[in-house]
Amino acid sequence: MSSDSSKKRKPKVIRTDGAPQESKRSRADPDQDVKYYSEEAEVELRDPNKDYELYKQTCQELQRLMAEIQDLKSKGSKDSAVAIEERRIQSCMHFMTLKKLNRLAHIRLKKGRDQTHEAKQKVDAYHLQLQNLLYEVMHLQKEITKCLEFKSKHEEIDLVSVDEFYKEAPPEISKPDITLNEPHQQTLARLDWELEQRKRLAEKYKECLANKEKILKEIEVKKEYLSSLQPRLNSIMQEYLFMPFDQAHKQYETARHLPPPLYVLFVQANAYGQACDKKLAVAIEGSVEEAKALYKPPEDSQDDESDSDAEEEQTTKRRRPTLGVQLDDKRKEMLKRHPLSVTIDLKCKDDSVLHLIFFYLINLNVMTVKTKVTTATEMTTPISAGILTLSDYVTDLGHPYMWVQKLGGLHFPKDQPQHTVTADNSLSASHMEMTMKLLRTRLQSRLALHKQFASLEHGIVPVSSECQHLFPSKVVSRLVKWAALPYEDYLELSYTKDVVEAGLAEDTHLYYMALVERGTAKLQAAVVLNPGYSSMPPIFNLCLNWKGEKTNSNDDNIRAMESEVNVCYKELCGPRPGYQLLTNQLQRLCVVLDVYLETESHDTSVEGPKEFPQEKMCLRLVRGPNRMKPFKYNHPQGFFSHR
Repeated sequence: MSSDSSKKRKPKVIRTDGAPQESKRSRADPDQDVKYYSEEAEVELRDPNKDYELYKQTCQELQRLMAEIQDLKSKGSKDSAVAIEERRIQSCMHFMTLKKLNRLAHIRLKKGRDQTHEAKQKVDAYHLQLQNLLYEVMHLQKEITKCLEFKSKHEEIDLVSVDEFYKEAPPEISKPDITLNEPHQQTLARLDWELEQRKRLAEKYKECLANKEKILKEIEVKKEYLSSLQPRLNSIMQEYLFMPFDQAHKQYETARHLPPPLYVLFVQANAYGQACDKKLAVAIEGSVEEAKALYKPPEDSQDDESDSDAEEEQTTKRRRPTLGVQLDDKRKEMLKRHPLSVTIDLKCKDDSVLHLIFFYLINLNVMTVKTKVTTATEMTTPISAGILTLSDYVTDLGHPYMWVQKLGGLHFPKDQPQHTVTADNSLSASHMEMTMKLLRTRLQSRLALHKQFASLEHGIVPVSSECQHLFPSKVVSRLVKWAALPYEDYLELSYTKDVVEAGLAEDTHLYYMALVERGTAKLQAAVVLNPGYSSMPPIFNLCLNWKGEKTNSNDDNIRAMESEVNVCYKELCGPRPGYQLLTNQLQRLCVVLDVYLETESHDTSVEGPKEFPQEKMCLRLVRGPNRMKPFKYNHPQGFFSHR
């Protein structure tokens, strides 16, 4: 027993794949020296390349042993059983080695996967942090943009200069010791001074209003007194001074020398002005003596005939007139006009006056008119107004319009030629009222267009307060160019052929090119303006340069945008008579361009924020197989929908 106890006990080895377990440790004999074997720890110590070499050697040994066993079995000798058994044992040992190498390979694979997963989690965490930072940067950029684009109300106020502020403002408001070094405090102080001045002006305004009311009452009393004097003054002037009768008598004495068309025009216009239009004034201008001389036969024509022939012979001997001079003389004789002319002044509500000067061409037997406009206030002339385009001879003689002939009672029937054209009084009377109304309407529409052109050329689309509800409060697209377009250039545009083929573009119309931009998108609009504006609406043809060239021929939404301004123009007329139609159409064009760009799908392959963020509220972004966009604006809800 002593010999057995003196012997050292063989240590017990416990195989495990992980950390040592407490339960096994507790069940083991406390006297035993327990060692734990961990293959994971062994993997860290072993070289994978050496294990691979061991795997190849083991496979080669197995192949060799299997071949030897097959040879021994084929021989079938009695001694081969022992050799086969030995080789079988060796093969089992090699199989155990392969199994161990397999376990080690699986452990390495598991560790590799764990490491890869851990690295992937780190990369995902870093990517998430990067996205958060990018979103934070984008948010900060938006906030910075908002701050930079913020416009305070005080920027619209025209404050007094800094020197004048410190000179006039009291020290308790100016505070020079603080405001001189701090611009913000200086601006606040200037605003306080502006408020103080406005309060003073408001009090002064109230005082002036009270004085105005007092003066108005005095004026009313004097007007009543003067109105009572007016009938007596009229009776005195008619009974004793004969002033109106003398003036009318002189005028009709001069009218006797007018040619028949001008006389008919004078009588009808004068009668229409007295009966229907008190703002119409008619007068006769020119030399009466020259008019009388036209109808007098030349004195001593026979006596002087021989002398004139002799003089002509002498002059022909000296020099002969060239062919160009003869043509000029014939042209002057053919275009000779009567010395007297009739002037009609047509006054509008805004005190603008249309001056019409009517002439009569004696040899051609036609009437012409020259026009001139006088406005109440001086107007800036826009470059693209396009109203005055006259040739030299028309400038001198006037325009022989058809309505001018009708006002003079001249009628030129096509079915039967007339050698002598007579002035028809009834023809002039039937066209007088309508023509004067149309002339006044045309003048007012042209003056309204004149003001609009002056604003459009500076990139401003003027929208009146009565038409603000037709558009959303925020319109990002803006007009950057408005210029006149020659008729030949309009015909060469590829996207205006349908209008030209329909006969809606004539050389008498006005043509303009508008350019609307938002970001990288540029929308060109070729505009045809009929002389009958605003009863005849302008026609727009569009071409969008963004991700290619888009017109009504290759994009249904461009056709729908043209329909919004061309077909649905009655929604944009505004208050009668609708002179703001052109600017309302341009504003609607900016709105539909915003809708077109904001409803476009964003390319996800491009990093960063969307170029045109959606700011308009739309019920549906697109509809139908053509992917039509919602261009109709609904007020007062403020959303866009499809028609």
